[in-house]
Amino acid sequence: MIGLETVNTGGQERRRRVANGEPRNDLVFSAHTDGNDDVFPRILGLYVAPGSIVADVTYGKGVFWKRIPKSLYKLKQSDIIDGIDCRDLPYKDGEIDCVVLDPPYMHSPGGTAHTVHSAFESHYRNNGTGNRTGKKYHEAVLSLYEDAAKEAHRVLRERGVLIVKCQDEVCANRQRFTHVEIMGACGRIGFVAEDLFVVVRRNRPGVSRTVRQVHARKNHSYFLVFWKRTLDTRIWEPPT
Repeated sequence: MIGLETVNTGGQERRRRVANGEPRNDLVFSAHTDGNDDVFPRILGLYVAPGSIVADVTYGKGVFWKRIPKSLYKLKQSDIIDGIDCRDLPYKDGEIDCVVLDPPYMHSPGGTAHTVHSAFESHYRNNGTGNRTGKKYHEAVLSLYEDAAKEAHRVLRERGVLIVKCQDEVCANRQRFTHVEIMGACGRIGFVAEDLFVVVRRNRPGVSRTVRQVHARKNHSYFLVFWKRTLDTRIWEPPT
């Protein structure tokens, strides 16, 4: 379990992560066949100290939080169905310790494949030209992630944590490695990629009949963990 302690550097007080408790061998691994409600608490246990202010800005039905005691974190839950857009949050600059983001992560090709996110798609219009960026399909999904990440960067404190759920997809017969694209976008915004978790579906994903399969069917998703970089943070970059 991690904790926070206050240190004084150059006349300024800063909080840093420290290890608390007894050594143990109950490790958290990077790939899981458990559900989101099993994996998410383990991620929080690694990167978010108890008592932290956590804003789940795509809370939905609260699946991620089913196995987390309510007293463990100061949870601010919001969703588009509550009238709160993850790209325009009602929080002050730097007041949040952790932001959780799980928007619709693929465009809907039609039918009922993604009815769980129907309220989001109706609002964000990821499958049409009505969104505010003018982008369509996969590019509109990426824009949603990027705009939400920019807003998360605003409301997060120094070295605050952003946890993003996403999944790769094939769009217009082209592989789109969404998790890589999101990592690149978040890096440009001012986040540092800290960790990645793979969640493999235990049930068989829905498939459409096809004459010849061209790409592997995606049966896994990702949790990406970032922390907010500040201007005085030195980041190693490869030589040019």
